[in-house]
Amino acid sequence: MNVFSQIFLRDEYACLRNISPPSFILDLGANVGYSSAYFLNCFPAATVLAVEPDPDNFELCRKNLAPYGDRVHVVRGAVWSKRCKLTLSRSAFGDGREWATQVHEGEVDNDEEFVESWDVSSLMELAGIQDVDLLKVDIERSELEVFKFTSAWLKNVRTICIELHGDDCREVFFGALKEFQYSAESSGELTICRNLLL
Repeated sequence: MNVFSQIFLRDEYACLRNISPPSFILDLGANVGYSSAYFLNCFPAATVLAVEPDPDNFELCRKNLAPYGDRVHVVRGAVWSKRCKLTLSRSAFGDGREWATQVHEGEVDNDEEFVESWDVSSLMELAGIQDVDLLKVDIERSELEVFKFTSAWLKNVRTICIELHGDDCREVFFGALKEFQYSAESSGELTICRNLLL
């Protein structure tokens, strides 16, 4: 209910309503699909690829987004710097609630506690697109891994909306953007970087 309230009642993403209407949105850390639903309603010409690692959240996300039909594709996975298997760690981060699932590289003890990872380039290839108009990122500190090892994909992103989880995450993220020109703003917990240009 807190996530629902953030997105639909407090209108957390209102700051994105005035961006150029996106064709493709990549929702990393989709939780139960509320952010994707918000974007699909705000931008009726857009399609969304939603990625969520937690199996329970993924199932709810899939159900919540089913009414949007072929405008949305939901992937159970975690975003990372490469394709591999990652260990799920529940309730060990932040306030320990259902949105605080993290992933880590390391030994996988059983099939129920792992998730396949996707790098951003692979997700773009899966979607059959070359440009990401809006990249939404809320991945519970995995932004350290994703933006520390960015590659050519970043130049194909127009706007990033990210929740940064700590000063080290902020440093890595803005370090990845050091060669780019963009306009930046904050809105609550969100950092928005618009109109990325090399």
